[in-house]
Amino acid sequence: MSCLLVIFGGTGDLAHRKLYPAVYNLIASSSLPDEFVVVSVGRREKSNEIFRTETEENIKKFSRQNNEDFKSLNNALSRFYYFNLDFIDQTGYFNLRQFLNELDEVYSTSGNRIFYMAVSPENFLPIVEGLHKAGMIATRDEAYNRVVIEKPFGSDFHTSQKLNGILRNVFGEKDIYRIDHYLGKEMIQNIMTIRFANAIFEPLWNNKYIDHIQITSSETGGIENRGSYYEKSGAMRDMVQNHMLQLLMLTAMDVPTKIDAQSVRDQKLKILKAIRPLKKESVEGLVVRGQYDEGIISDKKVLAYRSESGVNPDSNTETFVAMRIDIDTERWNGVPFYIRTGKRLPYKTSEIAVVFKNPLLPEGLEKDSMIKANTLIIKVQPQEAMIIWLNGKKPGTISEITPISMGFCQNCSVGEVSPDAYERLLLDVLRGDSALFAGWDEVEYSWKFIDNIFESWHGEIPDFPNYAAGTWGPVAAEELLTRDGRQWNEYIWRCFNYEVLRCVNAHT
Repeated sequence: MSCLLVIFGGTGDLAHRKLYPAVYNLIASSSLPDEFVVVSVGRREKSNEIFRTETEENIKKFSRQNNEDFKSLNNALSRFYYFNLDFIDQTGYFNLRQFLNELDEVYSTSGNRIFYMAVSPENFLPIVEGLHKAGMIATRDEAYNRVVIEKPFGSDFHTSQKLNGILRNVFGEKDIYRIDHYLGKEMIQNIMTIRFANAIFEPLWNNKYIDHIQITSSETGGIENRGSYYEKSGAMRDMVQNHMLQLLMLTAMDVPTKIDAQSVRDQKLKILKAIRPLKKESVEGLVVRGQYDEGIISDKKVLAYRSESGVNPDSNTETFVAMRIDIDTERWNGVPFYIRTGKRLPYKTSEIAVVFKNPLLPEGLEKDSMIKANTLIIKVQPQEAMIIWLNGKKPGTISEITPISMGFCQNCSVGEVSPDAYERLLLDVLRGDSALFAGWDEVEYSWKFIDNIFESWHGEIPDFPNYAAGTWGPVAAEELLTRDGRQWNEYIWRCFNYEVLRCVNAHT
């Protein structure tokens, strides 16, 4: 796994908050060889010493390691280098090539390179052209050159297709890693294990036993200082096209023949292709969009979206999306998937709720109002947990039903911190394992689905803002389920909060 990790945009927020701490944690856990070097490429002029000082500060601030003395930090920092480059200046790439070749000799990295694009999409073209013209893309079989692209991968199907063409002119598909950090999270990886390694779940994972599935990704925060980015993106591009559809695919896909990149991608792609297209006349009833107004979060008053820095005062950008998705396969016919994501909602959570059908009850139980549908909840963040809701008899002499729960939380105990998603994903790029990265076909079909919704919205002026910060979104999001005789799973938060998760974890 010897390699030079070359990060374009190395002075940016992503690099300092996520990438450098991830590399440090991998070094500290002896997951990387001595022949591994990081080269930060940025437009700002600074020395190696200044860059390493800044990196040290950010590693101490953002690293997951609960280690005050950071014993491995000096060793890690010795492998960090900085190179100043104007991305537009094509001549500078020849100097970068010479610099990387010198590091190759010093660290015996054998010409292996990972080029990480932690930059805005408009910089992809000059960077890829610069690498190609300077001869930095290896052609010999014994070395590899891979490129990692952060989302958003385009802003619609046509821009993503153009971007893909630029990359494919220089890199092969097998060397392109379209990263979605959600797929590196511990419980996302656990979805397949929970499904396929437990006989109590997979036989029931179909329309005979499942009533519906809910996928929620909610944030209490607003857009922070990303107003200019979010105005171009919105919740649909920022979350639904990638994160939410990836969660849906992993939840709904059939059992792959084996857990490798191609087999998993094939099954995920079948789900995308089977999503029922939304006709223009049905979008209004099946897709809800919203924008937050001022409100209360954690007992503090917060601004409306239109009052945030960098936002148009008359903005029609959506900060909330909910929709019903139907998948036309033998396994899922008749089972609706409800997804929702938004900012300034009451709780921060990413979770999948699989709601099973009510059983046929014997006489004497059918009228008990306390009987609830069995529900499996896979919590992705901030707690990494699995919870299952059952029905049991309440202790006592009277036959009375009460909901009971069993659960496992793997990051609730003090001192146990799961590896950050970027740690897992960086290791996978080094190994050449692309199972947790989006293939071009997935990107293509997801954009076609989303573009159809945007076309239906075209020309319509939404009534924004339409939900107060600190609430669960527009009223129409509730009606999306209630008219189907269902409801969102907020009751779980009232009945099964963080402290109960700690209690369950302690007794499992």
